[in-house]
Amino acid sequence: MRRRSARSTRRDCWNRYSWRSPRWATCASWWSGWSAAVAEPIAERRLATDAAALEGILHGAQPVVLRGLAGHWPMVRAACGSARAAVDYLRRFERPQAPPVVATVAPPEADGRIFYDAGMDGFNFRREKIPLGVALETLLRYADEPRPPTIYVASTTLDTWLPGFAAENPLALGGRTPLASIWIGNRTRIAPHQDLPDNLACVAAGRRRVTLFPPEQLGNLYVGPLDFTPAGQPVSLVDPTAPDLERFPRFADAMRHAQVAELEPGDAVFIPSMWWHHMQALEPFNVLVNYWWRDQPAWMDTPMNTLMYALMTLRDLPPHQRAAWQETFRHYVFEAGEDTVAHIPESARGALAPLDEASARTLRARLLQRLNR
Repeated sequence: MRRRSARSTRRDCWNRYSWRSPRWATCASWWSGWSAAVAEPIAERRLATDAAALEGILHGAQPVVLRGLAGHWPMVRAACGSARAAVDYLRRFERPQAPPVVATVAPPEADGRIFYDAGMDGFNFRREKIPLGVALETLLRYADEPRPPTIYVASTTLDTWLPGFAAENPLALGGRTPLASIWIGNRTRIAPHQDLPDNLACVAAGRRRVTLFPPEQLGNLYVGPLDFTPAGQPVSLVDPTAPDLERFPRFADAMRHAQVAELEPGDAVFIPSMWWHHMQALEPFNVLVNYWWRDQPAWMDTPMNTLMYALMTLRDLPPHQRAAWQETFRHYVFEAGEDTVAHIPESARGALAPLDEASARTLRARLLQRLNR
């Protein structure tokens, strides 16, 4: 993947973040060439202060790279100075009474990949509760090591651990009230997974390579267990940085539908709901700030619960019964419209009527009562 030209501040960032081991550089070079040959670049925009254009993107269903969206952040400016300056800036917001963060730690041989162990009956990492400041200083201590352990502090809520950070490093996201989190680590590789909320991810320090797959590539990604996962969401079993195409041949088809971008400090990427994403941090010290939100009401439950219940009640039915239920779901759920219930008086539509918080609560109670029989 050829580096694009950038502003002088970004060139400074690139020059300062140059602590790559030969082994990593070789791997990164191979992956860049292979992915560039088969994947498309993620569409890019540079918005500056165009709030209306940003709003249009955040309402969309396609991923977009937003170059320089967070370039005005003091955090980004500090990170462009040095990793030490970035850590010092973050530590300004530490609360002495804050609870410890959960750090994911893996041995050097994991090569940054947060994943299962060889037998898939456990994981290749352990979790430790440590003060945030200790995690930050430990990352700096290992910055010049050619093969450090993997250290990853994931999905840490800004308002809890770094109050005041969001106020000094703002993003105008319209009327949304997203969950804002920070992700800190060294050269980590997070397996392809998908999230229900929409996601705006901003690189605050280091660099990241983002590889996205549309939801319809599910069958080509060789997804692992649904209920035993490294971090909550089901993940692809393929390592996109070194795919075993003999074991996972359909992954080559997934890569032909993939979209790839490399993000520098201040860049952001919008990842729509349910798009699969592989996140690869490229430097010894990396910080990502992301914002999650759903445009649906808060009382709507996660569809994953529906899937798990369907596995219990539908998957193992005889084929003709599954076909009948497929038609039922098509009619009432996936292609439901006004004509679906037009023949039923409004007062008699029950669960088929449009839901609100009160009716959803009633329906949930009814379901729980049935499940607990």
